[in-house]
Amino acid sequence: MSVGKIAIQLLNGSFTSIMIFFLTLLFSLPLGLIVALLRLYGNKLVSGLIKLYISVMRGTPLMLQLMVVFFGPYYLFGIKIKTSYRFAAVIIGFVLNYAAYFAEIYRGGIEAVPKGQYEAAEVLGYSKTQTFIRIILPQVIKTVLPSITNEVITLVKDTSLAFVIAVSEMFTQAKAIAAAQTTMMPFIIAGVFYYVFNFLVAFVMGRIEKKMEYGTAPAAMTRK
Repeated sequence: MSVGKIAIQLLNGSFTSIMIFFLTLLFSLPLGLIVALLRLYGNKLVSGLIKLYISVMRGTPLMLQLMVVFFGPYYLFGIKIKTSYRFAAVIIGFVLNYAAYFAEIYRGGIEAVPKGQYEAAEVLGYSKTQTFIRIILPQVIKTVLPSITNEVITLVKDTSLAFVIAVSEMFTQAKAIAAAQTTMMPFIIAGVFYYVFNFLVAFVMGRIEKKMEYGTAPAAMTRK
């Protein structure tokens, strides 16, 4: 099979990978901010539950989390799993996982803002909501964007984990073609796709960072 034909067969899988990437970011970025705020400003019970959620999400493999999200409804509640639920389970699993990481990044950025700015805003008559949206949040975004970039790049590669619950993304299709045709070419093409995708993501995020003109975020906030 020619390189062109293999690439065409992988296109459908690449579309799935791209959808997983963008939907995960769409939901996990705002969810991560909400989780961070609940951890910082919620009561002891809420804060404790949030800490537990973050600990579980960061302390267990994403692959295992995807399996729990997909098979959990059946084994826990006896709900019949439909094939159409596979893609939704992938998005739910990815969003819950990445929201936990983003929450810790946001938390680090929020705590890095000097307390004096809150006091100054209060003196100027800003409400707590106005203070956070107009003064604190812009600074947080500038501070955490490098760490967010690292997570976004990791997400590009993690989309291949969707295969664990039989969602046919790029890597799954590459394996199937390679097994059928006994050739490494599908893996090479898939590798080029992930590299180019990561290059584009890094380029776009780099442009955003340069435009905002700030220093780097603390390395401790990135995924180990």
